[in-house]
Amino acid sequence: MTLDRRQFVQGLAAGGALVAAARPAFAQTAPITLKWANNIPVTHPSNVRIREAVDAIKSETGGKVDIQVFPNNQLGGDTDMLSQVRSGAIDIFPLSGLILQTLVPVAGINGLAFAFKDYQTVWAAMDGDLGAHVRAAIGKVNLHVFDRCLDNGYRNITSSTRPINTAADLKGFKIRVPVSPLWTSMFKALEASPASINFSEVYSALQTKVVEGQENPLAVIDLAKLYEVQKFCSMTGHMWDGQWVLANGKRWASLPADIQAIITKHVTAAVLKQRDDIRRLNNGLEAQLKAKGLTFNYPDNKSFRDALSKAGFYKEWRGKFGDEAMGHLEKYSGKLV
Repeated sequence: MTLDRRQFVQGLAAGGALVAAARPAFAQTAPITLKWANNIPVTHPSNVRIREAVDAIKSETGGKVDIQVFPNNQLGGDTDMLSQVRSGAIDIFPLSGLILQTLVPVAGINGLAFAFKDYQTVWAAMDGDLGAHVRAAIGKVNLHVFDRCLDNGYRNITSSTRPINTAADLKGFKIRVPVSPLWTSMFKALEASPASINFSEVYSALQTKVVEGQENPLAVIDLAKLYEVQKFCSMTGHMWDGQWVLANGKRWASLPADIQAIITKHVTAAVLKQRDDIRRLNNGLEAQLKAKGLTFNYPDNKSFRDALSKAGFYKEWRGKFGDEAMGHLEKYSGKLV
């Protein structure tokens, strides 16, 4: 049985159409280059896991998607990079909700002092109703936000002058805080003297004694070598902090749906691995930081909570966040007064 020339050409064309239809859409798109920037040292688990995700995304898309990572404030401080992700100069940027609070007020709600007793409570809230409420608010300012947030950890106070054992020890204490209304409000309520300084300038501010101390999770204290310019670490655990992974809304919407799905899949996997990395890292860091010269003390948080309540801190922020948002938080934290 033979085919004439027209039938043969028609058959080839039909076969080619089927093959083209079977190809993933991203195979037919132009190469996509995205900028991912953050404020974290290159060796931090956030950057290690994101680089793994970037490689996996590039592999699965056959090299079509190339995400360039700029760690350690290479493209500016937090407030500057937030402006850049809004303008489109940066495509993806993880940021603490407490700094994002300057743009999305409710994003800082997870930073209310002593709200989360443990990590089980943190993730129930942030992956649950509270996180969904915050993400909905972020979506209204033309930013895309991924469903899962990175772990930055429970924050502790370091000092070059004295250990912080009670709220009274903070009176007049010059402490660096991120550029965030809630952070400033909390330490003012504790009668400290907070100074808003971007993380890129923290080491020099401590070194030159512009401030006496700062507060951060142990992983950041270690990786940023803050132990070189601090003597004491007070394990206050006064707040939990994470980073929402944000993308420029217009740029994200311009990506094909299959590309969005691949990026989301690998970023989510990286975030979950990073959370476990931070948990394991913090478990062993105290001993390492002691060996590097930090002296640890372990305050009872009751004096801090009592001082905040007396100063009207919780009442003030209940008014600012509103009853609906506070209801979502207190579902997990219990009543904050």
